[in-house]
Amino acid sequence: MRNFFYPNLKNMKNIILTLLIAFSMLSCNDNQNKKEDKIDKNAIPRTNAPEINTTFGWLNTDKSYSLKDFKGKIILLDFWTFGCINCQHILPDLKKLEEEFSKELVIIGVHSAKFDTEKNTTTIRKAILKFGITHPVVNDADSKIWEQYAITGWPTLVLITPEGKISAQKSGESAPKYMREQILKLKTEFEGKISNTIFDFKLEEKQTKSALNFPSKIIKDAQNNIWVADSGNNRILNISQSGKILTIIGSGKQGFEDNNFSNATFNEPHGLALKDDLLYIADAKNNAIRVANLTTKTVKTIAGNGKMGYYAENSWGKEVLPNSPWDLWIDETTNIMYVASAGNHQILQLNLQNNQLTRFAGTGAEALLDGNLKNCAFNQPSGLHKTSDFLYIADTEASAIRKIDLKNGTVTTVFGRGLFVFGDKDGDLKTALLQHNVGISEKNGEIFVADTYNGKIKKINFQTNQLSTVVAGLNEPNDLFFIDDFMFISDTNNHHIIKINLKTNEKTTIL
Repeated sequence: MRNFFYPNLKNMKNIILTLLIAFSMLSCNDNQNKKEDKIDKNAIPRTNAPEINTTFGWLNTDKSYSLKDFKGKIILLDFWTFGCINCQHILPDLKKLEEEFSKELVIIGVHSAKFDTEKNTTTIRKAILKFGITHPVVNDADSKIWEQYAITGWPTLVLITPEGKISAQKSGESAPKYMREQILKLKTEFEGKISNTIFDFKLEEKQTKSALNFPSKIIKDAQNNIWVADSGNNRILNISQSGKILTIIGSGKQGFEDNNFSNATFNEPHGLALKDDLLYIADAKNNAIRVANLTTKTVKTIAGNGKMGYYAENSWGKEVLPNSPWDLWIDETTNIMYVASAGNHQILQLNLQNNQLTRFAGTGAEALLDGNLKNCAFNQPSGLHKTSDFLYIADTEASAIRKIDLKNGTVTTVFGRGLFVFGDKDGDLKTALLQHNVGISEKNGEIFVADTYNGKIKKINFQTNQLSTVVAGLNEPNDLFFIDDFMFISDTNNHHIIKINLKTNEKTTIL
């Protein structure tokens, strides 16, 4: 499978159904075989589209619909799951389709979850707000719609004609471009027959009154103040431990502009790393590494141009583009910054002397594969932490912890067993489970993990080989660090930064 197409290997019957559809497109006619290179393999025989209602309801609208309600409109179904980075990648393209075909097209998200937490209506609502989705979404928690449409991976788009017939299906990040061509064809085919009805969907509204909006990665500076990637507000904050805002970087508008602190713009920033008076920022949805000069109070882009980079084998040693960079870690001894390039399942390295970004580890395939730096594979790596000669990685989609031996150039799995092995279970590392862990830190030789979808902080004790829960009751925590006997956590979906006294377990909300 190509790395942008995330397969659901549990639904093998769907794969068989898809193959049957593909075979039905082939002809034994010799003349047809000569034209095989012209066949649109994503177009399928037009059959009635299965209904999309579920008992779990609709979001981003104040009522439930059926396909009959959209009769006369072109319908585009987006099968997605909110933790999948490739599903996130195509959202801007879907938005463009919504705008270009505002009179003819209705887009409906079909959220067919991978992780247990992703089945919850409340968490899907949070994701809709986080990603700024403006079309209705069906919660397909039991995957019945997924099965009826014979979907095999995320993201997958399905096009339905104004007559309610399926006309095309395509998976991967290139799907929106293909669907645009098919929509244009349907506009021509059904000219004069497309409904002019405009649907006014009532979108979800943010409920929290916090100054933060989905805070993501956090780090401390030399004064033990806290730098926060306020990702939902597209800005970076420096706050004191009492919650006083000391510095704001970014206007808060979504964009990609280098400028002074007041006017620079970001698009969902996440990872942060500090060296002297330079704050490095993983500007995830701009696919860029930015640097904020704390002396001149200006922001500059040092890697990336907005495009997502995918790399072939011959790109080792050559300058590359970041792809949804999610976390950063600076190795002070080598002047190298490591980058968790979540969108291409790789670890990159940035030379801080010349700002050259190159591949460091990972083939780009999405898999739990150990080995040397060039033949190993990751699964949407989203968190980094270095201790002595080891770089630890929160390998998110595999609910795993990986480790790079920086001296020997090898990658091993510390914890985790595969893309579909996840849960919430403490105990021996051989049987314990995490669920979509995003953040990682270390204290006294123990690895602490933001067990994001379980809403917990857990730790790995290498002396006993045990995983245990340290903090529970959080809402998708993304990151953590320590100052003395205090643990600081970005409680992302609660829109807060909190502090835990490790001796008394007292919890304090900072901001």
